[in-house]
Amino acid sequence: MATYTKRGSSYRIRASVGYTPEGKQVMKSKTWTPTPGMTERQIEKELNRQMVLFDEECRGSSLTDGHIKFETFARQWMSEYVEKSLGKRTQASYAYMSERIYAALGHLYMDKITPRQIQKFINSLSEPGANQMKDGKGLSPKSVKNFLSMISAVFAYAIKMGMLQYNPCRAVTLPPLDTGKEKQCYTMEEAQAFLDALVDAPLRWQVFFALALFGGFRREELCGFEFQDFDFDQHTVSVRRASIYTPAAGTVTTPTKTVKSRRTLKLPAWIFDLVKKLRVEQARQRLALGDQWKECGRLFTRADGSPMSLDQPYKWLRSFCKEKKLPFYGIHQFRHLNASLLIYNGEDVRAVSAALGHSQTSTTLNIYAHTFETAQARACDALADALPVKFGKKQA
Repeated sequence: MATYTKRGSSYRIRASVGYTPEGKQVMKSKTWTPTPGMTERQIEKELNRQMVLFDEECRGSSLTDGHIKFETFARQWMSEYVEKSLGKRTQASYAYMSERIYAALGHLYMDKITPRQIQKFINSLSEPGANQMKDGKGLSPKSVKNFLSMISAVFAYAIKMGMLQYNPCRAVTLPPLDTGKEKQCYTMEEAQAFLDALVDAPLRWQVFFALALFGGFRREELCGFEFQDFDFDQHTVSVRRASIYTPAAGTVTTPTKTVKSRRTLKLPAWIFDLVKKLRVEQARQRLALGDQWKECGRLFTRADGSPMSLDQPYKWLRSFCKEKKLPFYGIHQFRHLNASLLIYNGEDVRAVSAALGHSQTSTTLNIYAHTFETAQARACDALADALPVKFGKKQA
């Protein structure tokens, strides 16, 4: 909003023309002199009109007009806002996506980027081969949405800084989320075959995938487990932290994904026996390496004791399933299998949601809606079989 200062018989009007890329506000001014003979009321009315006109003029011609390359401004946004205000998990996610975004849009000036250019990039993420982790496949609709959200956040920050007036991401169309698609996971027979084959695996992988299947933990929660999280008397394990990877810092420890992700679950006693054996095995490794051992307290470590990388379980599982001729659905499928078994066992949505560490029960319902429906139908059929009735049926 424009302001004024009286200077003798004239008035100096000042208004903002926006911000520099560094976030510094820049002001513009003009001098207005009343026509001789104007009354005080006329001067006040005309002064207000001049202020409105000058304010609109400055808004329409800001200092930078967003004429800055996308990558240059996005890096400033990362240092000025993301690194100061957002958590490590979000920072890591943005850092991961930024390389691909910069390659596509980084050389373009922000005030020249069109919805069509962003749409072309978004479409390319769904094309075969776009996902390096899955041969021949594109990114999932959810992952594509995350890329657009980051780009949009950069433009939103530029608008807040007075550099732009329009966010082109608002006109971009995302691929539809396939909410009706069933989560692919093992059948009971396949799960049993996997557990049987796991007997020949190294001890740490026995522990890792036993926790994954019977606890339904996220990968970053599994990699974040420490021996102190296990109560060997009560047979409970507590999720207190997560392990994530950032390009800048490598593998780091962060808080759990949500507040409700901090949870304590009771697990079969034999799993705790495996954890005890793993602790003994790790103690032997520590003694063997001596000063070269890098103590971190984690269950799952590298050979030198430092935290295990997050992609190592995925790579090992893929190789193991290929060797044993078992279906490979990734690590997250064990979480889906765990949820499905809880649901089929009659657990209600609140219990399943708490076990999975979802922040809201609606999240659980959205992901496992079909599973709940199937379980309810089975329960209804079982009830009908258990309580046969004769009334209500047409008599011959």
